[in-house]
Amino acid sequence: MSIESILKNRYSVRAFQPKPVPENVLKQIFSSAQLSPSNCNVQPWQTCVVSGATKDKLKAKFIETLMSGATPNPDFNWLPQYQGVHRDRQFGSANALYSSVGIAREDKKARQMAMVRNWQFFDAPHAVFFTMDKYLDIMGAVDLGIYAQTLSLVMAEHGVANCMQGALGQFPDPVREILALPEERGILFGMSFGYADENAPVNQTRTERESLDNAVAFFD
Repeated sequence: MSIESILKNRYSVRAFQPKPVPENVLKQIFSSAQLSPSNCNVQPWQTCVVSGATKDKLKAKFIETLMSGATPNPDFNWLPQYQGVHRDRQFGSANALYSSVGIAREDKKARQMAMVRNWQFFDAPHAVFFTMDKYLDIMGAVDLGIYAQTLSLVMAEHGVANCMQGALGQFPDPVREILALPEERGILFGMSFGYADENAPVNQTRTERESLDNAVAFFD
């Protein structure tokens, strides 16, 4: 597939088949992602891929953390309060998601349970955490965003689906503990990935994009 066709057809997958991606395919995908550009070629990403028992242990720890009533304590500023058109788009995205699985706007409990699915990796066989040294701040975050998009495109080329998740950066302590990451390493965000369950209602969710006229200005 061309990059353009991948972009036109991809969507955030929130239901996966249980079968794992073969190890040789994983290594090929992540090797290709290493070609991502970065500012001054600093390549700040320290990528942590979790599968099997490690993923299950993390999932259990996340749920334990949530049930304890803990509030998010991200390593980076991951809690913006969207305003104006950005807030409208956020609401539009949530409405598309919950409508696809028949959750009413007033059903707060069902919405909370759907949100919890983020920390269960949507039952994907794999997840990846995008980490970097904390001092890199916004410059490192830009590079990690470029890397994550490259990774997503390469995955799609191999028939592997994913969902980018800011939620996976909201509770960094379980990740740091289980993966034995040093304190100076920050968890920015994550991604669940694997083979999509095409029949799952949640995977019928689609979101809109702004028109070119509203998003891009051309200056001659």
